[in-house]
Amino acid sequence: MSPTKLPDILPIQPFTRPVRGEVTLPGSKSLTNRALLLAALCKEKVVLTGALFSEDTHLMVEALKALGFTVQANADAGTIEVSDQSNGFTKPAPVDLHVGLAGTAARFLTALCAAAPRGIYRIDGIPQMRKRPMKGLIDALRALGADVRCTGVDGFFPLEIHAKGLRRGEVFIDASESSQMLSGLLMVAPLADAPIRIKLSTKVREPFVQMTKNMVNQFGGAADFNPASASWEVAKKPYTLAGTYSIEPDATAASYYVVLPLVTGGSLNLLNLHEGLQGDTQFVEVMKRVGLSATSSPRGLEVSFTSGSPLSGVSENFNEFSDTFLTLAAIAPLLTGPTRITGIAHSRKQETDRVAGMVRELRKLGQEVDEHTDGDGLTITPQPLKSGVEIETYGDHRFAMSFGILGCHDLHGDGRPWISIKDPACCAKTFPHFFELLESLRLKSLSPS
Repeated sequence: MSPTKLPDILPIQPFTRPVRGEVTLPGSKSLTNRALLLAALCKEKVVLTGALFSEDTHLMVEALKALGFTVQANADAGTIEVSDQSNGFTKPAPVDLHVGLAGTAARFLTALCAAAPRGIYRIDGIPQMRKRPMKGLIDALRALGADVRCTGVDGFFPLEIHAKGLRRGEVFIDASESSQMLSGLLMVAPLADAPIRIKLSTKVREPFVQMTKNMVNQFGGAADFNPASASWEVAKKPYTLAGTYSIEPDATAASYYVVLPLVTGGSLNLLNLHEGLQGDTQFVEVMKRVGLSATSSPRGLEVSFTSGSPLSGVSENFNEFSDTFLTLAAIAPLLTGPTRITGIAHSRKQETDRVAGMVRELRKLGQEVDEHTDGDGLTITPQPLKSGVEIETYGDHRFAMSFGILGCHDLHGDGRPWISIKDPACCAKTFPHFFELLESLRLKSLSPS
């Protein structure tokens, strides 16, 4: 089912009654795009269940098709089937791949094409993608013998890769600007002609790398961190998974509905959301300190908040789960006392400069915001909220969804919209039905129990 067409500017209808009910979250983007790549490297058919259907995963699917793999997606069933892996990398050169603004697709496909046994691959995205960091991955692939050519500025898209496989050896990678670069290298390293040892030249955010390591091993590979050598060691071992692989609900997407009861009062059950492979589940612990009640059950995670209870600002380093910092920052005006967020300097080089963008939008809402001089965070001191504000999203889905949740707060006490979201359709990147789901919960809250 396609999402409803959204207007260019969407007024957010506040909740006048506490939220209640259940939420079925989309599948994890991070897991879906990793699983797509790993399934393509297996020998037999793999069916992904609970997969995400969004712009980012569509770009990955279309790229794999262009590379010769058979990929059949069924959005209604939530499944993606990858098969005919022997046909991969057999299409006549050159093959053009478009990654839009999808960081996972960009880094993973670059690594995949560099590790291919043959072919010429040209990879590019939208102009904004040409500003996102790639150099750490490119340098590491070149050190492993890959012929990766930057046809514009060195270290950035567009790329042209003349594939001849990867050779054995020890390689250093700087993945400080995006752990996706290390993840991409870990997933394709088993394709090299012998084991590979990967050393980090700088610190990397661990949760997504651990997710990748676990998935490599689940698909039959062998990757692990060796404390003795302070390196990642990946064996030359084929991927062997056959059959089905289940994708968890997206923990980052869950963050918006985790905080919704704090904004509206009430409770929600986030179905099938459990502590699993995703580091962004750490966000729930932060929100417990704010004032949220959260209880795990076999059905998922139940979150609740009683209106009138205290809501406290917090201080938190979001380095390891930074995609969720916007969710907290957007609702910080509703909390008591300052909220201090650090560890997010790298988010300045994501879909947009997320730190500077958040500072601008919160100030439009009348908030006192200190952008830290080291560039690594911000402190929000709540002030009376201004009404009639249009939130700029910068084409970034996380701005749209975070401030969409803030708009559910009944500022005037009579259900009048007071905040509007520009370009709400940018949510299609990871959560195409976000605003439909939000409105359905509002309507449900109005109906008799």
